Amino acid sequence: MIAPYIRPLALVAMLAAAPVAAQDTATDDSAAADALPVGEEVGGPGSTYVAETHGDWEIQCERTEDGSDPCVMNQLMKNAEGGSMAEINLFALPEAAGDAIAGATIITPLETLLTKNITLQVGSRQPKRYQFTFCTQIGCVARVGFTAEDIDAFRKGAEATVTVFAIAAPNQPFNAIMSLSGFTAAYDALQAMNN
Repeated sequence: MIAPYIRPLALVAMLAAAPVAAQDTATDDSAAADALPVGEEVGGPGSTYVAETHGDWEIQCERTEDGSDPCVMNQLMKNAEGGSMAEINLFALPEAAGDAIAGATIITPLETLLTKNITLQVGSRQPKRYQFTFCTQIGCVARVGFTAEDIDAFRKGAEATVTVFAIAAPNQPFNAIMSLSGFTAAYDALQAMNN
């Protein structure tokens, strides 16, 4: 069975319930023994932020020195049990790359059986199969292109199904649901940001 996909930053949430060490109160008796540091704002070049949210899609951007922050549409996809299973980062292409007018990276867990590839189906449309490109410590990545017809199907659909197989269960498909709620508004906003 494929283990749930966990974003690296999600590990921080696991530490939330851990006991907090008492601070040294020798220098400030008014400090609470269990106070947490509030941190400092960083937000410099290379940091990311959510610029907008449309339905189930976030527009995530990366800060740059010159303010021309590149952005992508992002969604963490869930399996039937509601667990996080895959992530998609969709981006508009400034110029069509062959038949593709948009691209995406889809990230799945490391236990994914790469030879079975990844399948994406919108509603009852014919599914499309894509090859994986590489794996990193956070998961396996498929770099895909979407045609104008694909984008139109996303605009009209309610959800898409992303199917992968696990190494431990090569004949049992695992599905992640890509919600298309808010897709049109997010895609239009992304195009406006990148023009």
